[in-house]
Amino acid sequence: MELAVKRTFAALEVRNFKLFIIGQGISLSGTWIQTIGLSWLVLQMTHSGTQLGLVVAAQFLPVLVLGVWGGLIADRFNKRHVLYVTQISFGILALILGILVITHIAQLWMIYLLAICLGLINVADNPTRQSFVIEMVGGERLKNAITLNSTMVNAARIIGPSIAGVLIVSVGVGECFIINAISYIAVLIALFMMRENELHRAPISTKEPGQILAGLNYVWHEPKLKSTLVMMFIIGTFAYELPVVLPLFATITMHGNAKTYSIMMAATGVGAILGGLYTAGQSASREIQLIWTAIFFGLSILLAAFMPSLTTALIALVLVGALSVLFIALGNTILQLTSKPTMRGRVMSLWSIGFLGTTPIGGPIIGFISDHSNPRVGLAVGGVSAIIAGGLGWYIYKNMATQSPDFE
Repeated sequence: MELAVKRTFAALEVRNFKLFIIGQGISLSGTWIQTIGLSWLVLQMTHSGTQLGLVVAAQFLPVLVLGVWGGLIADRFNKRHVLYVTQISFGILALILGILVITHIAQLWMIYLLAICLGLINVADNPTRQSFVIEMVGGERLKNAITLNSTMVNAARIIGPSIAGVLIVSVGVGECFIINAISYIAVLIALFMMRENELHRAPISTKEPGQILAGLNYVWHEPKLKSTLVMMFIIGTFAYELPVVLPLFATITMHGNAKTYSIMMAATGVGAILGGLYTAGQSASREIQLIWTAIFFGLSILLAAFMPSLTTALIALVLVGALSVLFIALGNTILQLTSKPTMRGRVMSLWSIGFLGTTPIGGPIIGFISDHSNPRVGLAVGGVSAIIAGGLGWYIYKNMATQSPDFE
């Protein structure tokens, strides 16, 4: 038992990673408070699922268009220094948004503009943060660290929405953004306290012509990277649109309010924590596991979409959360361990595009479907897409296994 617990939390023995987890845990709780607040603000202003989908999409449009350049930044510069800049920038934008809302100046065009600015920062922040994990813990503890990080993100998904629901009902939406701005102080302190000499820093990629194209070409000719990213692109486009569909599912389908939406997000967070703790203790990370996880993830979303009551839907959303974190942990680990160190930032930028940058495509589509048919249908589309992604992954996997007997 003691050995199992030690294996589950192995990465926390690394001081730099422990600091990172604590700082990110506080900061991401604030981010989830802002996510809930922003969704609720847009619904209050527009009463439109399509508009909500477009605002969510605006946050990730820069990642879709410029994401590979963000990966190049991660490969070309000190990742810790890049994170200082991105975290300060996120905090400033959250503060501006909070002031606009509290002073009743906020208009929809301002929300769109700030959402795009958040996306521009995310272009560099996400691949840098993803590829910084291996520099903190090394390759041996990478999967454990990624899983614990994902578990922490989803613990924040429970804490953040719970606080957001109380804030929205008691004091208003604007305070959600102010609290998020303050939360970035924690991650800045964590970065400052890290020991530079204990980092496993990857070689800095030197400036050369054609580096973006070289990264894309590298991924295209690495079967594991290509198949994993194909699945992520499909699932990211349609299945990871919960911030768009769940507010509608909570209010229209389940006749609830902001608290109902917060509880739904918390349910997925509970599942993600349980799934993450289980996954953290497992050592293997094979493509076939990722394929089956994608298929079962899709089935769990379909189950949640057609549950008859709030209670049964919440139970299904716990399963959605568990399988979601398992898919992320497996895919992320496969990409980072397969990638060359000098290419890791660019590879993870493609993961970020698949995970976040596809939202400008999927968000409005899921919002439109939910608006013009039923939120259950919008949720179900995500489930079907994950099953299709798993099937496509299986097809690619079989072809690779045939061509290379050593492929796992």
